[in-house]
Amino acid sequence: MRRMMVILWLGVTLVVVAMGYVRLAPSDPGKWHRMPDAPRAADFANGVIRVVDTGGDGLARLDRIAGATTHTKPLFGSVGEGMVTYVTRSVVFGFPDYTTARQVGERLEIHGRARFGKSDLGVNRARVEGWIDALQP
Repeated sequence: MRRMMVILWLGVTLVVVAMGYVRLAPSDPGKWHRMPDAPRAADFANGVIRVVDTGGDGLARLDRIAGATTHTKPLFGSVGEGMVTYVTRSVVFGFPDYTTARQVGERLEIHGRARFGKSDLGVNRARVEGWIDALQP
């Protein structure tokens, strides 16, 4: 019985440490605040890329939409710089997903991806497409 309690507490401790790492691990701008070269619309197991014609104010409008999204905050960049990376955290465990948006002329490039895991279960696609839908007049 005592051995099972030690194993149980060890397991609980490992879960708490892992959750702390997920929530507190630093975000490296060199890794997350960038866009792929020549982005094209694509779906991945852990993310999505979308390119849409929005006019020259697409990033500013997207910034307002992202700012109103639950658990989302700007992490790097600004509208004035022409590129912003947002972090959106899952409700229960706080897993971070990064979404980078860049204005290139009349076109808005958006790259959403998960930091941890091999699959995001479609949450980045749903969020990015929701933001794009909200951009439409």
